[in-house]
Amino acid sequence: MDRLIYTAMTGASHILQQQAAVSENLANNNTPGFRATINTFRAVPLVGEGLPTRVMVVDSVAGADFTPGTMEPTGRELDVAIDGKGWIAVQGADGKEAYTRNGSFQVTTNGILQTRSGLNVLGDAGPITLPPNTEVSIAKDGTLSTVPTGTTPAEVTRIGRLKLANPPESEMARGDDGLFRMRSGGTADADGKVTVVSGNLESSNVNAVEAMVSMITLARQFDTQMKMLQTADNNAKAASQLLNINA
Repeated sequence: MDRLIYTAMTGASHILQQQAAVSENLANNNTPGFRATINTFRAVPLVGEGLPTRVMVVDSVAGADFTPGTMEPTGRELDVAIDGKGWIAVQGADGKEAYTRNGSFQVTTNGILQTRSGLNVLGDAGPITLPPNTEVSIAKDGTLSTVPTGTTPAEVTRIGRLKLANPPESEMARGDDGLFRMRSGGTADADGKVTVVSGNLESSNVNAVEAMVSMITLARQFDTQMKMLQTADNNAKAASQLLNINA
């Protein structure tokens, strides 16, 4: 009887965790460059005397869906979308290098190029600083150029280049802050083959319809697990009654 209880109890618990992951995907349906989280269930035998026949359910993060989103024109020079595979290097809150596909940038009052969430965008030589009173353009290879406001394009100045990397997707892991990092803890080398498209943003790759269907499916699975627990409880009560009669 307890075998059924272990399976149903752990199944119900981890279904709730998977619902949380699907809810996070839905919440980021409109976040540029977001990569959907993929969760899976797996069976794990309990370890201990008399327990190998008991199996519990474990929810694990299989990784992220790296399918590219669609490019959406914004007409804003500080918006860039990765064309194909690749990542934009940023400086995480911990000061270490991290990677994102969200290319919506802004410039602080001190001229530092940052993401919308306030993270410094990294170039080949570290954080990128832009001179004041200039108009910025970003080339296909990530090169940033500026033109003083109100002057002719002949006075273009090259400021730097975005650090664009393309490490193997299997080596990338998502952090709690939504940024991706190398599983090894190191940093990826810049890849000159990665290109960007200025004036565009990549949409999230979350399929809202599939996520809603998944939520409904998980809710039904949770109900099934709860019914299994009720069945186990009823069977236990019936067994107790039979033992009392025999006694």
